[in-house]
Amino acid sequence: MTLPPQMILNETAVTEFILLGLSDNPEIQVLLFGFFLVIYLVALIGNILIFLIISLDNRLHNPMYFFLANLSVVDIGYTTSTVPKMLMNYLSQDKSISLAGCFSQMYFFISFGGIECLLLGVMAYDRYAAICHPLHYSVLMSRKVCAWLAAAAWILGLSNSGVHSGLMSHLSFCRDNVIQHFFCDIPPLFQLSCSDTQLNQIATFVVGGGVIMGSFLVTLVSYVYIVLTILRIRTKEGRLKAFSTCASHLTVVNIYFGTIIFTYIRPNSTYSQEQDRALPVLYGILTPMLNPIIYSLRNKDVQGAFRKVMQRT
Repeated sequence: MTLPPQMILNETAVTEFILLGLSDNPEIQVLLFGFFLVIYLVALIGNILIFLIISLDNRLHNPMYFFLANLSVVDIGYTTSTVPKMLMNYLSQDKSISLAGCFSQMYFFISFGGIECLLLGVMAYDRYAAICHPLHYSVLMSRKVCAWLAAAAWILGLSNSGVHSGLMSHLSFCRDNVIQHFFCDIPPLFQLSCSDTQLNQIATFVVGGGVIMGSFLVTLVSYVYIVLTILRIRTKEGRLKAFSTCASHLTVVNIYFGTIIFTYIRPNSTYSQEQDRALPVLYGILTPMLNPIIYSLRNKDVQGAFRKVMQRT
């Protein structure tokens, strides 16, 4: 008796995936566990401290630090969506993740990644308003405007991820279930699917690419105007002071957008699970850890507020 094709598909459908991580060498896995545990704790503690400092110090209740507080919350979720599961896999022989768990992990990772892109674009606009239009800054970046911009970043980021997760849930996975990656991401899932992923790839380029490239272009245009304005400042001290207000943000932008654009805005045929699985470490783990360090080391206001909070404690 020959079974219908649909029944055969159901019997062989994948119900879980195997996450191989960054290495299958047991000795290297122990080293990776220690390395990423330290990074995760630094990212977690650093971003919690930044959020608490901004919340507790009234001097930091302005647009720039409001968005930085949002960025800290995003970075906590960003790293938590992938790192704890990766650490568990390094200590366990069972490296499986259920289909629902895989899609959930992908949803939250893409959500926080999209929100971070949008927040970096908003923060670039904030620096543009502060440097290029200082007399109108209080109007351009009023509390109401800041609230709307932050809300838009969260809503668009969550909606962007919802589109990708919804389309991904309609794909069939009926052959290989081994992901040579440390988390469930869009490109490796495309390669494992036995369905036509053309619609999903179009959505990645159009919807996901719109979020990434839209934020990048806002950032790029903002900094073009910022640089032109700074160059018109007559004194060297004035130019340095103006540039110092956006140097931290510019550092984060260069690290983040370079790697995330290379990962998602390119044809699926050029993706290699083995070669490209290290890239998300840069924008999904290291950047959230570096954000509080970069913003605190180069910011005297944050340093002063931190000392003030510690003295109170």
